[in-house]
Amino acid sequence: MTDIEIHTETIQLDQFLKLAGAIPSGGMVKELIAAGAILRNGAIETARRRKLVAGDIIAVDGSDTYRVIRA
Repeated sequence: MTDIEIHTETIQLDQFLKLAGAIPSGGMVKELIAAGAILRNGAIETARRRKLVAGDIIAVDGSDTYRVIRA
């Protein structure tokens, strides 16, 4: 699991995944969500603009896992 620091109260899922370097574009997030390949706290995520907060755990395509932490 990789910790990714944010400097705000919340961050959108697509922005977070770009910050983490997990995906190169927002369009890829849309494809991964449609395929059910992104989990937030263990549940399939259905909204690419979902607001994430410190403590949320995001899994991408069953391989990479990221935790949101607040700076």
